Amino acid sequence: MSGGVDSTAAALLLRDQGYQLVGCTFRTRYTSPESLQAAAALARQLDIPHHIVDYSERFEDTVIRYFRDEYIAGRTPNPCVLCNRLIKFGALMEEADRWGCDKVATGHYARVQDGQLYRAKDTKKDQTYFLWQVSPEQLQRVIFPLGDLTKQEVRAYLETKGLTALAHAGESQDICFIKDDYRTFLNLPPCPGAYRLTDTLAKVNTSRAPLCHQGYAHYTIGQRKGLGVALGESAFVTHIDAARNEVTLGTHDELYTHDVRLRDVAFYGDPSLPVMAQIRYRSLPQEAYLVEGGVHFTEPVWAVTPGQSCVLYQKNRLVGGGLIQ
Repeated sequence: MSGGVDSTAAALLLRDQGYQLVGCTFRTRYTSPESLQAAAALARQLDIPHHIVDYSERFEDTVIRYFRDEYIAGRTPNPCVLCNRLIKFGALMEEADRWGCDKVATGHYARVQDGQLYRAKDTKKDQTYFLWQVSPEQLQRVIFPLGDLTKQEVRAYLETKGLTALAHAGESQDICFIKDDYRTFLNLPPCPGAYRLTDTLAKVNTSRAPLCHQGYAHYTIGQRKGLGVALGESAFVTHIDAARNEVTLGTHDELYTHDVRLRDVAFYGDPSLPVMAQIRYRSLPQEAYLVEGGVHFTEPVWAVTPGQSCVLYQKNRLVGGGLIQ
């Protein structure tokens, strides 16, 4: 329970369905006092026990360390995927056992059936992309009350419960611990290095001035703004070499590829069938085939970014994923 729109609606829906509830709110160094107060107030309204569990150190030692280490390695992490596996569906399962709970519920937009994950009814809010590392065994105990609702329907439901202000509250941010910019959060010192140009971009660059950057960790694949150079054509980050502190710039079209290498792959589907693969949360899934070491896309995909997740679907069922190399 975060005190926000989705977790509040999930708790109310379960109460209306006759479930006996126990509320749990995680506290980290980034949790606002207001959200703790809102979660506690809802628990009082529902007349259910409510626990605030301090995971500050655990969160720092897992999610935050991973987030920092990935940028230092020249990759772009997705901390929500790891947090779901280790905290929201790892630690939460431990608390559920301690309190004698059979099931665990959250406000994610997703559907689960027989330990298998399916896309939510609201495709614009679907959050299965962030849940691919949650195991089928864990999913056996999970309920997603919002999976068959749209966000608009969730807000309308809160209105019927008299929670008008909450029903019109804004969306939460993508990464809960980032308030401004990840570079500010990580306190990355400038580490000047040299840009390298691809052959295509070098041909249109007439400048002889040194091409310097702030340090490889300040950049991500596909980035166009904030490069600090003028080359006569739009430039994009196409490669990051952490060992050499080198950032390669190229053209838009040089970022297209058919083949994506993956590590830490999990797959639960039919390997003989194509998959719909999604390489970032905001991108559309595209047809691909499993190959040794990764996936091959039928049509090229743009700006494949090491560290991000490539999540695999067959129809509306999530059948696995992997981390992009």
